[in-house]
Amino acid sequence: MSRFALLSFEFKESMLIALRAIRANKVRSALTMLGIFIGITVVVLMTTAIKGIDNSFQKGISALGSDDLYIDKWTWFTNNEWWKMRNRRNITMEDYEKFKEMAKLPVAIAPEIDTRQSLKYQTYSVDNVFVLGTTAEYVRTTNFTFDQGRFFSDVESKSARNVCIIGSDIAKKLFPLGNALDKEIKIGNEPFRIVGVLTEQGSFILGAFNPDERAYIPIGCVFRNFMNRAHGSITIDVRAANTAMIPDTKAEAEGLMRKIRGLSFNQENDFGINQQEGLIDNFNKVTGVIKIAGLFITGLSLFVGAIGIMNIMFVSVKERTKEIGLRKAIGAKRRSILAQFLMESSFICLVGGVAGLIAAILLSFLVNQFIVTSVDYSAVVIAIVVSLITGLVSGFAPAYTAAKMDPVEALRFE
Repeated sequence: MSRFALLSFEFKESMLIALRAIRANKVRSALTMLGIFIGITVVVLMTTAIKGIDNSFQKGISALGSDDLYIDKWTWFTNNEWWKMRNRRNITMEDYEKFKEMAKLPVAIAPEIDTRQSLKYQTYSVDNVFVLGTTAEYVRTTNFTFDQGRFFSDVESKSARNVCIIGSDIAKKLFPLGNALDKEIKIGNEPFRIVGVLTEQGSFILGAFNPDERAYIPIGCVFRNFMNRAHGSITIDVRAANTAMIPDTKAEAEGLMRKIRGLSFNQENDFGINQQEGLIDNFNKVTGVIKIAGLFITGLSLFVGAIGIMNIMFVSVKERTKEIGLRKAIGAKRRSILAQFLMESSFICLVGGVAGLIAAILLSFLVNQFIVTSVDYSAVVIAIVVSLITGLVSGFAPAYTAAKMDPVEALRFE
C-alpha cells in the first residue's frame, strides 16, 4: 500500500471514529458548540450590519457631493473653543454674493439655511422636518437624482415662489399612495407646490444631512416666511471641479472670505471651511467602537467555547482510555490517535460555526427591517476559518495527551 493510500485510509478511519463519538454524545456535543455558535453569530451579524450602514453612508455622501466644501459660522465636529465660534459674526447673503462674484475655481456655489417646520398634506403630517432654503444652483453642488419632477428653476428661486422638493421618506409619509408631484402641501402655515421628489438615498446614518428626510425651498421663502434675514447665518456650499482641486479651491475660499470679512493678517478666521472628511471621520470613530465591542464579545465567546471544548475533549479522552489503548495495541500510530481527536474537536467547532453563520444571516433579514444590512462575504470565510482554528487549538492538548498514552497503561485503566 502506498504512503498516500495509507494516509487516506487513516484519515477516513479517524473521521468515522470521531463522528461516531460525536453521535454517541449528542447533547454534550451540542452544548459544547454553543460558545462557538454565539461567537460566530455575533461577529457575522455585526459585520453585515456595519457593511450595510457603511454602504448607506457612502451612498448618502456621494449624493451630497464628494467634492464639496462648506463655509460656515461653525467649524464642524470639534468642541474646541465653541464659545468663540458662538460669538462669530453670521455669514450673510451679502457675504455669499460677494464670494460668488469673486471666486474663480468652484464649478458651483450656493447658499443654504435650515429651518425646522411641520409638513402637512390633508390628514397626513410630518413634524420637525429640516427645510433647507437655497438657490437653483444648489442642485449642481450635489449628485441628486429625481424619482419625480425636477429642482426649482433660477426664475422660481429669484422670485421666491412657493415651490418645494421633498425627500423620499417625506413623500412616503405624506403620500402613502404615491404621486406627490404637483400636489400642494403646507410647510408651517404656508402653501407650497411640489415640483420634485428625490430618489431614495437610504442614508439614514447621515441624520440631519439625510436628503430623504429633508425638503428644499427657495431661500427667499425662508427669509420671508420663517426667519428674519438679519438673524440667520447661512452656509455657503462650494463645489470643486474635482477631488484633486479641493486644496486649491479651499485655499481660494479662505483667502476670499478673509477679504470679504475684513480680517487683517494677524486675525484668526471667524468662519470654518468644512469638508466631508469630518463626517467620514466621525462615522469611522463610531463604527470603530462598535467593531471593537463586537470583536471583544466574539473573542470572549470563542475563548469560553474553546475552554469548553478542551474540557469536554479531556473528559472524552479519559472515558475512552481503554479504547485508545486497544487501538494502539493493534498497531494504531500516534498520528492516527492525534488526528481522530483533532477531527472531533474541529468538527464540533465547524458545525457550531456554520450554525452560527446561518443564524446570523437569518437574523440579518430581521435587522434589515430597521437598518440596512449587507452580507460581507469575507466575514463568511473568516467565520469558517476561525471555527476550524478554534477546534484545532482547543483540541490539540487533549489529542496530544491521547496520542502519547502508553498502550499497556491505557488497557489497565479502570
